[in-house]
Amino acid sequence: MSDNCIFCKIVSGAVPSTKIYEDNDVIAFNDIRPSASVHFLIVPKLHIDSLASCENEHQALLGKMLLLAPKLAKQQGLAGFKTLINTGVEGGQEVFHIHVHVMGGGDKSRNN
Repeated sequence: MSDNCIFCKIVSGAVPSTKIYEDNDVIAFNDIRPSASVHFLIVPKLHIDSLASCENEHQALLGKMLLLAPKLAKQQGLAGFKTLINTGVEGGQEVFHIHVHVMGGGDKSRNN
């Protein structure tokens, strides 16, 4: 856990979120700045800075996150969706705690 990481604070309950799933390893919650009608994040409870920081020991956790994406997408009413993992500043990563974006249901900007 990192004291100044917003996702670690969400995991600990110090910062509220709109949770859609939680177990011992991961938490999933709605993105506060959605770019699609449905846009949620899957975040491991273990603090890992980015995909580039992952090691062989994280393989099961990464697999769990990716296998969870279609299950949660279906629960959120999505027949199709896209996933995104931003990695590093040049890759558009804003929060340095690995997370998977799951988005679908149309571009949010077109729905406003």
